Amino acid sequence: MKNLSWILVIALMMVVITSCETTARVQKDNTIDFKKFKNYAWVDVSIKDSTNQTPKMNDLIDRKIKASVDRNLSENGWTLNKKNPDVLIAYEMDVEKESRNVSTPVYTQPTYRYVYSPYSRRWVSIFYPSEFYGYRHSVKTVQQHTLTITLVEAETDKTIWQGWTTIDNTTTRLTDGEIDHNVHAIIKKLKK
Repeated sequence: MKNLSWILVIALMMVVITSCETTARVQKDNTIDFKKFKNYAWVDVSIKDSTNQTPKMNDLIDRKIKASVDRNLSENGWTLNKKNPDVLIAYEMDVEKESRNVSTPVYTQPTYRYVYSPYSRRWVSIFYPSEFYGYRHSVKTVQQHTLTITLVEAETDKTIWQGWTTIDNTTTRLTDGEIDHNVHAIIKKLKK
């Protein structure tokens, strides 16, 4: 019986851990053998505004994303080689505002009432638990940050792999933890 309870606890922990994982999606060229690629270089594809030709990406976020990708790729055996790379890497961050309808359940407050009992000739408290009252509807503004990492073969200039993930955020900036977590989820798909 103890073994069964341990198995259930471990299974429950696995379900909780896998449900917290970020979902990354990938498109890749299945004709390419990715084991032959071990060197990469960054390509700057920052989106320019057509009116004043200034980059829209925050420089600090740019450095943090590149540092996170560099760290994750080096853990997988890749090295940065600006002179003769096998693969060129670029990323882009697309930010969209989205309004979502949120329904929050509303419950009444639990209360006590005091009533006089003629049988016992004293006051008796009766507990009334909270009851479901309905839903409170509101609109919440969420920013969706879609991080896309693209690998291009240096010899042929062909896109060979692309991975992306979406980060829902209520603030305008991403934290270092969110960047690292999502970059790790994308790069993890490169090994598969």
